[in-house]
Amino acid sequence: MTIYNQIKKDSQIWKFCFYGLLKNLRFFEPYLWIYLLSLGLNLFKIGLLFSIKEIITYIFEIPSGIFADNYGRKKELMICFTFYIISFVLFFIGTNFYLLSLAMIFFGLGEAFRSGTHKAMIYSYLEQKEWFEYKTFVYGRTRSFSLIGSSISAFLSIIFVLNLPTIRWIFLLCIVPYILDFLLIWSYPNSLDERRKTSLSIAEFLKQIPIQLKSIFTNKLLTKVLLSSSLYNGIFKTIKDYIQPILKSTLLVFTISYFNDFNKDAIMKIYLGIIYGVFYIFSSIASRNVYRLNNKYNSSKLMNIFFDIMGIACFALFAAIKNNFTIIIIIIFFILYLLKDARRPLVVAVCGDNMSKHERATVMSVDSQLKSLFSIVLAPLFGYIADKYSIYALFLFIGIFIIVINRFLYLHTKNPD
Repeated sequence: MTIYNQIKKDSQIWKFCFYGLLKNLRFFEPYLWIYLLSLGLNLFKIGLLFSIKEIITYIFEIPSGIFADNYGRKKELMICFTFYIISFVLFFIGTNFYLLSLAMIFFGLGEAFRSGTHKAMIYSYLEQKEWFEYKTFVYGRTRSFSLIGSSISAFLSIIFVLNLPTIRWIFLLCIVPYILDFLLIWSYPNSLDERRKTSLSIAEFLKQIPIQLKSIFTNKLLTKVLLSSSLYNGIFKTIKDYIQPILKSTLLVFTISYFNDFNKDAIMKIYLGIIYGVFYIFSSIASRNVYRLNNKYNSSKLMNIFFDIMGIACFALFAAIKNNFTIIIIIIFFILYLLKDARRPLVVAVCGDNMSKHERATVMSVDSQLKSLFSIVLAPLFGYIADKYSIYALFLFIGIFIIVINRFLYLHTKNPD
C-alpha cells in the first residue's frame, strides 16, 4: 500500500475532511443581504452590521491564534462552533438592529477563533504520523472537501430559499451541520490539543502577543510568504466584487427567456447557485490534485508562478471587459477561482516548512488578518481607479501591480516538497 493510500484511509484524515465539508454548509450566505433587507433595514444599517462583524474578527484574529497555541486548539475550535451556533439562533429570532448586531458579534468571534487553528492541528497530526512531507497532498485533500461543502451548500440553498416559508429558517438549518462539526472536533484525539499552559492567565496571555508576533515577523522568509499569500487573496477578493455584477447581468440576459414562470430574483438565485456550485466542484478537483504538480516543482516556485498567472489573467480581463467579451470574462473568472484554491495548499506547505510548531495557529491567523488588511486598503484604491478611469483600466493597473510586486515577493527557498 502506497503512503498516499494510507493517508486516504486514515480515520483522522477523514475527520479533517468532513470538518471542512460541514463547516462550509452555510446555506444563508448568498441570501444574507436579501434577508436583512426584508427586515426593513436600510443599506447604511446593513453596512454597519457587516462592519461590526469585520471589526470583531479583525480584533480577535491574532489573539485567538495565540490562545489556541497556548491554551488548546481543540478547545478553541469547540468554543468557535459554540459562537457560530449562538449567532445562527440570534439571526433566526432577530427582528431589530440590536439583536442582529449581537448576532454579527458572535459570528465575527466564530470567524476569528476558527481561522488557522484547524490547519495547525493538521500539521501536528502529520508530524505524529511522520507524514509531514505530504502536507500539500493532505491539505489539498481536506480543502477539496471544504469546496465540495461549498458546492453542496450552493445547490441546497436554492431548494431551501424557494421552498421554506421565509429565509430566516435557513439559519436554523445551518445549526445542524455546525452541531455535527462540534461533535466531530470533540472526537479528535487530545494529543492535537497541544496545550502549553495549564491555567489561563490574562496577564500572561497579553504578554505572549508581542513576543509571538516578533518571532514571526523577524523570520524574513515567513514574512514574505505571508505577504504573498494575503496580498494574493486580498486582490482576488477585490477582483471578485467587480466581476460578479458582470456575471449577474450576463446570466440574466442569456437565461430570462427560459424561466417565464419565475421573477428576476428567482432566476438570479437559481443560476448563481448553479454557477458557484460548479465553480466549487472544479476548485475542489484543483485543490485535491495540486500535489501532483508539487511532486515536480517545489511549493515556493508554484506560488510565484500562480501569482504571475493572476497578473496575466488581469491583462486578459482588461481586454475582455474593454471589448465586452462576457463569455471570456466568465472563463477567466473561473480560472482565477481554480488558481486561488490550488494555491492555498502550496501556501500552507511553505508556511509549514518555515514556522515554529508552537506558533502555527498564530501564523495562520496573521495570514488571515493581513488578507483583511489588504482588502481594506485595496478596495477603496481600486474603486477610485475604476471611478476615475474605467473598470477595464483598473484591471490593467492590477495586472501591472501584480507583476511588479511579485518580483519583490519572489520566493527562492528550497523546501522538501
